[in-house]
Amino acid sequence: MPAYDFALRHPDRTRGVMCMGIPFSPGPFNFDTMPEGFYILRWREPDRAEADFGRHDVRRVVRTIYILFSRSDVPIAEEGQEIMDLADLSTPLPPWFTEEDLDAYAALYEKSGFRYPLQIPYRALHRMTKHVDPKFQVPVFMVMGEKDYCFKFPGFETAMRSGVMKTFAPDLKITYIPEGCHFVQEQFPDQINDLLLGFLKDHP
Repeated sequence: MPAYDFALRHPDRTRGVMCMGIPFSPGPFNFDTMPEGFYILRWREPDRAEADFGRHDVRRVVRTIYILFSRSDVPIAEEGQEIMDLADLSTPLPPWFTEEDLDAYAALYEKSGFRYPLQIPYRALHRMTKHVDPKFQVPVFMVMGEKDYCFKFPGFETAMRSGVMKTFAPDLKITYIPEGCHFVQEQFPDQINDLLLGFLKDHP
């Protein structure tokens, strides 16, 4: 999302935009029709996620996030339930995410904490400045997993498949990965690298 914004504001400093999983929107995404337990609405609340995460060690939090966000279902908690309650230690990790991966990520989040990662996609999302008649002057390349739960967001699939993004990005290419989930770049790293390197080669 910051890459889209930067390219619109500074086309003279941008050769192209590559994005995975999120289509461009000229204004903030509207999640008003989603249930109260929808993870974005929950994590938008100040300190809600911190309190939820704080009940567990960092390794458990990262583990749960990778389990929940690699599924094709949207993470939604029931009343009286938190997002971290949607998976437990008996739930297996995705086959492409190893215990060694988990150790490495947990070590990094032990140092950084979760506040900044929560800020950009969740707490600042609804404060995005609306662009008036946005038009990308550079090539835009999107890679999307077909099994990404984001397809179940309101209006998401229409935005992806109707061609509406072409009105904002005339030079647009979208590649769908049939078995890809929300973490498609980690699930299929070699395939994604080849796609991105091909895009860079085509737009030196």
